[in-house]
Amino acid sequence: MTTLITLAEDLSPAALLPSSYLEEHWYAAYTCANHEKRVAAELQARAVEHFLPLYSSARRWKDRRVRLELPLFPGYVFVRLALREKLRVLQIPSLVCLVGFNGQPAALPDEELESLRSGLALQLRVEPHPYLVAGRRVRVKSGPLAGLEGILVRRKGKSRVVLSLDVIMRSIVADLDVVDLEPISQNRMALKRR
Repeated sequence: MTTLITLAEDLSPAALLPSSYLEEHWYAAYTCANHEKRVAAELQARAVEHFLPLYSSARRWKDRRVRLELPLFPGYVFVRLALREKLRVLQIPSLVCLVGFNGQPAALPDEELESLRSGLALQLRVEPHPYLVAGRRVRVKSGPLAGLEGILVRRKGKSRVVLSLDVIMRSIVADLDVVDLEPISQNRMALKRR
């Protein structure tokens, strides 16, 4: 009997949690409409690593033209945290929830988000695009977005790649050179979906 009590006393609360709760991953945080920058400022104040990708958009008003910095994924801010710390994030006003399935937040692939961050840090021209599922699949083989997979779209003679985050069903489009792309075979795609 004393062995069980001693063993139970040796376990810390962190030891009782699954490993997924202890490891840091990227998650999509869903926000109230047009509150992305406010949520990002609050995350900054709470010292939580976050990523709010923005793009520049020129708008014409009655009397002038204005250049606005708008969220690339409207309604979402990306946060990197261990799930045991999710309460710190969920207490932020205007932050609705962490996106997930069956009540559990879904981690985003770290490589995809890091590639996106590095591409935007190098001032790569991107903008929001409607979510696509069908089309010619390609992989970016060089450049700041190397390793990411998307759908090739041609517009005005230029090659554009639609990159999608399936968890939030949102896409962006980036202007890339054809030499930086390689086609993905249909067999490899079928294996990946399984």
